[in-house]
Order: sequence, then C-alpha cells, then structure tokens
Amino acid sequence: MTAPALVILAHGSRDPRSAATVHGLVKCLRDLRDDLRIEASFLDHCPPTPYQVIGKLAAEGVEEVVVLPLLLSSAFHARVDVPAVVDEARSRFPDLRIIASDVLGYDESLLDVLDRRMRAELKDGRVRELDALVLACAGSSDSQANASVTRLARLWGQRHKLPVTAAFTAAATPSPAEAVLQWRLEGRRHVAVGSLFLAPGVLPDQAESTARRAGAVAVSRPLGVSAEVARLVLLRYGVAGLDLLTLAPIARPTVISRPELVRTA
Repeated sequence: MTAPALVILAHGSRDPRSAATVHGLVKCLRDLRDDLRIEASFLDHCPPTPYQVIGKLAAEGVEEVVVLPLLLSSAFHARVDVPAVVDEARSRFPDLRIIASDVLGYDESLLDVLDRRMRAELKDGRVRELDALVLACAGSSDSQANASVTRLARLWGQRHKLPVTAAFTAAATPSPAEAVLQWRLEGRRHVAVGSLFLAPGVLPDQAESTARRAGAVAVSRPLGVSAEVARLVLLRYGVAGLDLLTLAPIARPTVISRPELVRTA
C-alpha cells in the first residue's frame, strides 16, 4: 500500500526568505523519507497553491493526501483557513482522500533548535553574560495559543535557570520590546530574545529591530530548517495518516455488466 502524499501548507510571505525556508524544509524531509511524495504549497503571496499541488498529485494517480499546516499555533489560520482549503480540495478532487494534520504546535523539541540559534547569536555578538530571556512569537487572539507560548517560555527559562517573559508581535502583550524594557527597568542589563518563528519575514524582523532598540544584547535567528522541525512534521503526518484509515471510503459508481441483447430474426 502506497503511503499518502504529504503536502506542506505554509502561510506564505512576500519575503522570498520565507518560501526558501519552506522549500529547504521539504528538501530536508525528502532526505529523511525518500519513500514519501512530499510537496510544498502556500496559502497566500507565493506559488504554488495547495490546489495546484493536489491537482498535480491527482493527475499522477495519487489516491491519498495529508495536508500539513506549517504553523506553530492552532489559531485562526488553523481553525478557519486550513479546513476551508481541505473542503475545497475535496470538492475539486472527489476521487482523492484528503485529510489535514494537526499544526506543529509549541513542542518542547523546538527549544533545542532555539538554543542552537541563540548560541550562534551570542557567539557572533561576543555576548558572555545573560540575566534574562524573552521568547518572541507572532501572537494570537486565541488565549490558549498564547498560553502555550507562555508554557514553552517557562520551560526555556528552567533549562537555563534564567527568568523569561513570553512576548508577542501582534494580538497580545507584551511586545518583545516591552518585555526587554521591563527587564531593564528591573535592573537586568543582559537580555536576550529568542525568535520562535519558523522562517524569516516581516514579524521576525520587526521583533528583532524593536527589541534591539529597547536594549536586547542578542536576538536569535528564526528556527528555520532543522532536523527537529522535520521530525515534528513527520510525527504529525504519521498521526494524520492513521486517521485517514477511519475516513469513510469514497463512494464510487458501481458498474453492472449486462449481457448483449440478441436480436432474433
């Protein structure tokens, strides 16, 4: 039995670094699982669309597809945009069995990537001392999503025995700059900001520039392509693949053979 194809569904950005990161992740995934058909698609701003990718797969005879939202938060895009894409794809390609996986989520394994990015930044900036941390992410109007970031920030602080604040570039407070300023007001002069973003773009750039103006001594790069992110993708894919088995089979027309009518003279 052929494994379902994996279609990565990223948000998309006008910043070419974002799409390059997604394609880099797909290459990493293919290296890990060369037995799988893995493709990238985007909700907005850059090609290809999920419908273009899924249509190509359908034309090649693929029968099952797992759409994986390349998102950390199960907020608006995961709750509204992704189900809409899956529903539309099922309508356009009725012979395909299509399911969406869970988002990546704020998994603790991402802290390993975050630590590597931060160590590289501290080395480049010759920063030898830290007395507080800020974990910066996009933010959401969903309080549960923000609470997940706060939990991850607490775990990050426990790793390094440093106080930490979760910060948000939009839809929630404090912002990364506000979080840095608050630590400085409390007398902490060596504050580093970890970027909990999957790829470069407008929001990570905004978080970095404002945090540095507020006095941050280091701001790490986004998570980017890593084995940890790739393994998390494959984990979500595997669970969704099992869920495909519980979907009702696609109804196919029944062909009833009839004997030819015989004319008699």
